[in-house]
Amino acid sequence: MKTLRHARAVVSDWIDREGLRSPARLVLSAFAFVILIFTGLLSLPAATVSGERADFIDALFTATSAVCVTGLVTQETGAYWSPLGLTIIAVGIKIGGLGIMTLASLLALMVSRRLGLTQRRLAAHETKATGLGDVKSLLRVIVSISVTVEVIIAIALLPRFLMLGYDTGTSVGYSAFYAISAFNNAGFAPNVGGATVFASDFWILAPIALGVWVGALGFPVYLVLMRQWRHPRRWTLHAKLTLVTVTVLTFLSAGLLALFEWNNPDTLGQFGVADKWGNVFFQSVNQRSGGFNSIEVSDMYEQTWLMEIVLMFIGGGSGSTAGGIRLTTFAVIILAIVAEARGRRDLEAFGKRIGTEVLRVAVSVVVLGLSLVIIGTGIFMYQTGIPLAPSLYEVVSAYATCGLSTGITQGLDPDAKYTLTIMMYLGRVGSMTLAAALALNQQRRVIRYPSERPIIG
Repeated sequence: MKTLRHARAVVSDWIDREGLRSPARLVLSAFAFVILIFTGLLSLPAATVSGERADFIDALFTATSAVCVTGLVTQETGAYWSPLGLTIIAVGIKIGGLGIMTLASLLALMVSRRLGLTQRRLAAHETKATGLGDVKSLLRVIVSISVTVEVIIAIALLPRFLMLGYDTGTSVGYSAFYAISAFNNAGFAPNVGGATVFASDFWILAPIALGVWVGALGFPVYLVLMRQWRHPRRWTLHAKLTLVTVTVLTFLSAGLLALFEWNNPDTLGQFGVADKWGNVFFQSVNQRSGGFNSIEVSDMYEQTWLMEIVLMFIGGGSGSTAGGIRLTTFAVIILAIVAEARGRRDLEAFGKRIGTEVLRVAVSVVVLGLSLVIIGTGIFMYQTGIPLAPSLYEVVSAYATCGLSTGITQGLDPDAKYTLTIMMYLGRVGSMTLAAALALNQQRRVIRYPSERPIIG
């Protein structure tokens, strides 16, 4: 027991020491270290169905996809990985969803019953807490919400898997795996064929979609809803923007998906009206970050791909298990466009003014994200010779940690797999975190130049 406490204390001291130097670099290092650990675990012969050691790139790609809660795979999950491999993937998803720094802070909290300033800063950065005073409450919310939602989803799925003829062990395993994967927006499926096998079974699809939707809201939103659920007027601007934006995008994407794919015989056209609408809303929830698909992406029209590329790039809520540039970033950009079109000086929403520094951060996130996607797509096309549309789709899915795929990932050469691995990693740690980590120094300018406005447009 003393040895365990000593180890925890060493970890806590290391976090404080390294966090003071550069919290951003610590986040990058922690995620990379955990990915390497899970790469090693997935390289065990017992982790595969065949009993043979997985290729290094497949183990690395899958480990990165799990820890970065993406869902892209180079080998079909249910056919290639053994029960041990699936368990390793599920644990990786859980750790990646909660966040490495969140788990480190929880570890410190268990040891000392308190959090140091540095650890609060790291946890606040990871969970997007509005203030250091919220971190302890937010950590409790993270654990309670994630475990509660995952248990509810697993309980809802278990009877259906039993009714479908799966044995008890398989049913329990599938239910738990889908619950973890859904809430953490990972998109991994433990069975051969994934969610497409259950395209007409809404007992399976509905709990998965609910888990994805809840998981993409973000822990700061949960904290607000738990404290002020009876008083919507007291909700924070972040919570209001997230809830409004996710609702609008869900219904907008559902309408566009129905418009584009309703009569496509290879996708929605094969179902009746009720099944069509069920699959439409299942897909609309998963298009931004969930990564599950009940209809084959490869059979969709390219205009649907374009819509999903945009939605994946937007992603989910800040501080959530989702990826992308995040909902509030998109909302702030839209509000800025509306304010400029109306000739208003300030960005305003729900009776609040949004500062220009928030807009600068939002623009930086979007531009950096677009830059990484453009560079990544160019490299990917050079490596594979695959046309623009599927290449862009795959790269955006990796960067936005969504996991939807046109079906080309499993046949890629190792160099292209490495490219997507890097994109998943960069997308999970965040473009702004990466930029901060790469900055060798920070300069605080005392002298400011006189302002002058250049001509725009």
